[in-house]
Amino acid sequence: MSANKACLLLLQDGKLLWFRHPLAGCQLVKGTIEPGEGGAQAALRELREEAGIGHARAARDLGEWQSAYQDQVWSFTLCEVAAPLPEVWTHFCADDGGLSLDFFWHPLTAAAPTDSHPLYHRALAEARRRLADVSPPSMPGVRGRR
Repeated sequence: MSANKACLLLLQDGKLLWFRHPLAGCQLVKGTIEPGEGGAQAALRELREEAGIGHARAARDLGEWQSAYQDQVWSFTLCEVAAPLPEVWTHFCADDGGLSLDFFWHPLTAAAPTDSHPLYHRALAEARRRLADVSPPSMPGVRGRR
């Protein structure tokens, strides 16, 4: 089965972008890959729709992950932005009739936020594993294997 969910990994100062959904708790930015899209395209679209960030680029495909949750296969994409983003912000997303999503940076090395679904705890562990293989020049604040 090929990827049906796109998850973007955006890092700043060794922290990973998360958001707090008003009903579902803390989550990584992810969404459904639409027909005709690749994982990177879907990741950038989700970042634009959910976080209001339209100036990102897909820096590296980090592969697919069998999540063992509702037949979800995730495509991880490392994304970059040219300029630093705020520490926190709220973005109104049109999904589900309109929601205000609260974005924040969470240390990559810390446990997942306690109010996140167990799926996101597993996804964070997998993201860390994949990011460990990325060389430091593309990953400020993250040590890579050589």
